[in-house]
Amino acid sequence: MESTEITVRSGDRLVTDLTGELARFCAGRGDGLVNVFVPHATAGVALMETGSGSEPDLAGAIDRLLPQEDIYRHRHGSLGHGRDHVLPAFISPSISVPVLSGEPTLGTWQSLVLVDSNGDNSTRKVRFSFLEG
Repeated sequence: MESTEITVRSGDRLVTDLTGELARFCAGRGDGLVNVFVPHATAGVALMETGSGSEPDLAGAIDRLLPQEDIYRHRHGSLGHGRDHVLPAFISPSISVPVLSGEPTLGTWQSLVLVDSNGDNSTRKVRFSFLEG
């Protein structure tokens, strides 16, 4: 298995597009599976359409499902930080994508994104691992 880890600065963005990094990692690797893993307790990865208003739609859905309020038992950090620790139960910290001829087989409108609502830590690690088929 081939693997590499990159550093991503999410800043104050909920959604950070990783599709370009995914494509660069897969280039020239043939057929197989790529696994993307975020080794953090407050972030996940997802496949979604970007640039069409989906990012604010996702933010609204997360706010409705997991309000950023002082209602969580997990209370360290900024207000509502407990929701950041619940987020990966809904948006997984890992995802696998088939790769054919060195290209991730994403759908026409699919992008790989990091979803990170934790403003207390804007630097994230993302691990790409390729398993040859």
